[in-house]
Amino acid sequence: MPITHEHISRTVKAYQTARPECVDELNMITDLLDAGVDITPRTEFRGHATAGAVLVNDEGLVLHIHHKGLGRWLLPGGHLEPGDESLRCAARRELSEETGFDLEQVSEGGEDPVHVDVHLIPANPAKGEPDHHHFDFRFLFRTSGDAGELQAEEVTGADWFGVDALPSPLRDHVRAAIV
Repeated sequence: MPITHEHISRTVKAYQTARPECVDELNMITDLLDAGVDITPRTEFRGHATAGAVLVNDEGLVLHIHHKGLGRWLLPGGHLEPGDESLRCAARRELSEETGFDLEQVSEGGEDPVHVDVHLIPANPAKGEPDHHHFDFRFLFRTSGDAGELQAEEVTGADWFGVDALPSPLRDHVRAAIV
């Protein structure tokens, strides 16, 4: 069953309840949801949901991937797909696809996102995409394992970085969640 409007609304409300200081940061998401807009398709250019994985190993390091197209170290993640049952499941799928991680070696770090980030994506004329926003629902996962075969189309490397390498407020949310 695909991700529903209700699932996203509940996830946003749970996040805002847990982190009332972040309510204003999510106004763009809540305005679209309140207007009944489906933010699951990547063709919704007012903004659409994406899912990301914050994978922490036994040493407290966070897995990053080197994104081929952007030439930057990022957390694993990406667009939702019709077969995704939840935002958390989408984050797990993206983690496995991009890093080759055996999901048997990955445990859940909680039901709700550790962070929700709203960020602007620049226009991509080659794809016919205007400037738009990503609403990145980031979920915490834990592992004792290591990456497998990387997704060559999108990823050129994977490495573990300390929590301090994460931007704020994600860094603070992750630090609080792993203590």
